[in-house]
Amino acid sequence: MSDLAVPAGGCQHHHVPLLRILLVEDDDAISAPLSRGLRREGYDVITERDGPSGLRSGHDPQVSLVILDVGLPHLDGLEVCRRLRAARPRLQILLLTALAEEVHAVDGLDAGADDYIAKPFRLAELLARVRSAARRAEPSELAACGVRVGIASRRAFLHDRELALSPKEFDLLARLIADAGKVVTRERLLRDVWQTSWQGSTRTLDQHVSWLRSKLGDDLIVTVRGKGFRFRDHPE
Repeated sequence: MSDLAVPAGGCQHHHVPLLRILLVEDDDAISAPLSRGLRREGYDVITERDGPSGLRSGHDPQVSLVILDVGLPHLDGLEVCRRLRAARPRLQILLLTALAEEVHAVDGLDAGADDYIAKPFRLAELLARVRSAARRAEPSELAACGVRVGIASRRAFLHDRELALSPKEFDLLARLIADAGKVVTRERLLRDVWQTSWQGSTRTLDQHVSWLRSKLGDDLIVTVRGKGFRFRDHPE
């Protein structure tokens, strides 16, 4: 699908790219450029090629949006949609359908899908649908170990005290808290908080971590040698 080609450069930067997307599509000609385009927009993308695999991955609580092809092998997209909706009522589901499958799209909405888009489609149109779903899917607040981050307000608090953070400090803190308790690699942080094509030194990241520690205390952001950083999910 030539309409899925992503222009070189000019990718839009998202301040807090927290949304994890599951793309379930068995056609590599669609899946490969679409997943690249989503990653360039700053989203975390998981791909699957059939219904059963998509259903399993869709139960991951870190997945906030599923882009789901209707015509999947082994288990069709409508049934995957029904089962995911029953298991996760707040999950955002966007169906991909062929023009001849309009009736399937209506069935999909009845099965619990939030939206659908017909193939062939332009990447820009799909990304607009994804951004709309992201606004519904993203939490209004993230919290861990006494630190609260307001996504829309871009305000952060340590217990009841508001933190004075630079834009990048805020983005970095939000990204770490989004995966509190897990190691987030340096590469992932540089890609998500700065830019996907970052090729520079990690000194900038280390300096921002140091600044955050000076405002949060030294014990909340743990350095995992050779890997990255972990924000504590409970006091230790």
